[in-house]
Amino acid sequence: MADQTAEELLLDVRVAEASWLYRFYLTQEKKILGTTAVVIFLTIWELVGSTFQLINPMFMSAPSFVWKAAVGLFVSGEIYNDLYVSSVEFAWGYALSVLFAVPFGIACGWYKRVSYVFDPFINAMNATPRVALLPLVIIWLGIGILSKVGIIFLGAVFPILINTRDGVKTTPYNLLLAARSFGASEWQIFKSVVLPSTLPFILTGLRLGVGRALIGVMVGELYAATAGIGFMITVAGATFQTDKVFVGILVFALSGMTCMELLTKLESRFDKWRPKVGAAA
Repeated sequence: MADQTAEELLLDVRVAEASWLYRFYLTQEKKILGTTAVVIFLTIWELVGSTFQLINPMFMSAPSFVWKAAVGLFVSGEIYNDLYVSSVEFAWGYALSVLFAVPFGIACGWYKRVSYVFDPFINAMNATPRVALLPLVIIWLGIGILSKVGIIFLGAVFPILINTRDGVKTTPYNLLLAARSFGASEWQIFKSVVLPSTLPFILTGLRLGVGRALIGVMVGELYAATAGIGFMITVAGATFQTDKVFVGILVFALSGMTCMELLTKLESRFDKWRPKVGAAA
């Protein structure tokens, strides 16, 4: 009987340990699966590109080669000016797009007549490839930093604007009706109902705008630039320096992931601020 009790206690301990590990897995599942997938991908890439050399190194690199190229670029200081130029272009273009798109999108969603006037232009410009506008941007703004800021602005502004506009338009009607029934003014309705309800749409537009802005950096520096990560990628590609090309791509990828993560954390801080439809009902 004592032996059976000891075995049961041991079994309980094992179950408790397993449940703790399972709980840990559930809380960290995203990181565990994501990290595992990245490690497997990098391992296969290294085996294909370096160990077995199944692909010509001129056309395909390997993680170890990319790492060596990145270390060389940072140690020599060659990449710092390119990083600075691209960062300034991205910061100005993205900031201007946010400062313009959010208030203008709110105006288009809140005032019907503003929407009627500007919607045709917004939809037409959103459907137009930004690359097609690049020659005009260069003619108007030159080949300096202004042209890159302009193409980044054009790339990022419309996702933010359209999401903001649609967020205002989709504010739950019962919340608006409840606010008006209590005699709230237009400003009070906008501040306490419309803006909190629209915020998730704005943040979604900001995330989409990050990707478009990074594309704008690459496109702008591809056609008219003497410095920048996009320019570095162009020169490295033209001279078959595949490792440097991957370093530039990695810089863009890490920049985008960092911005997305920051915006996701920002969005989580405003979850409780968003009005609940069920509460008004």
